[in-house]
Amino acid sequence: MYKKLAVATLTVLGLQASMYLPPNQAYAAGPKWSYSGDTGPDHWGDLSPDNALCKNGKNQSPIDITNAVKSDLPALKFDYKPISLVIQNKEFTMNVTADGAGTLTVGDQSYKLLHFHSHVPSDEAVNGKRTDMAVHLSHKSDKGQGLGVTVFLNVAPDGNNPVIDALAKALPKPPGEPEKHKEVKIDLNQLLPKDLNYFAYDGSLTWPPCTEGVKWVILKEPVTISAEQFAKFRDTYPDTARPLQPLGDRKVLSSN
Repeated sequence: MYKKLAVATLTVLGLQASMYLPPNQAYAAGPKWSYSGDTGPDHWGDLSPDNALCKNGKNQSPIDITNAVKSDLPALKFDYKPISLVIQNKEFTMNVTADGAGTLTVGDQSYKLLHFHSHVPSDEAVNGKRTDMAVHLSHKSDKGQGLGVTVFLNVAPDGNNPVIDALAKALPKPPGEPEKHKEVKIDLNQLLPKDLNYFAYDGSLTWPPCTEGVKWVILKEPVTISAEQFAKFRDTYPDTARPLQPLGDRKVLSSN
């Protein structure tokens, strides 16, 4: 059974993920939206016909991960390299361009890291609990197939992550064009947990236009950060998590 599930997962990674839209492209499209009020999540589907999936989609994200099915999933092989920081304030999140940052290989498919952004708290939940923060890493293959990876972040007394620290110090105040910090180097290997076991499921973009066909890989082990690092993101981008969406008949697979 597990092998069949793993084959199904690899098929999704190679095919359905081709519908994935990079967050920076999706964010720029369509009418004004937000995380509260008349343009908040409850109204996203009514703001534009292009956002219909936000209201009518059957495979929406984020979800509450419960009762995951153990499966013989392929190992995640990250091959990241240090890059100079290029960061942009997109009003509800920061977006970091990751040109030259490296790749993630899953099975026999390699994906290039394009960029990443943050959510406070995490979009996804596990057994009803969201973490303090999360980073979504957006990848794409040379065939146009995409893959999103979630890294959970939690505040801890001894937490101190060098990547989050560099980002917190460079967060732009007003929304605008990308800011280049050639003197600031970030190594995304330092953002990854030691344990690379993960959940996998089929979902969507977590903001308008809520495009489906996205393959999500959710790293199980949270990375710890300091209260000061978290406060910078919380104060700049508070409450940027979409309400949890119904799982429906989808399965969530677990690598262990």
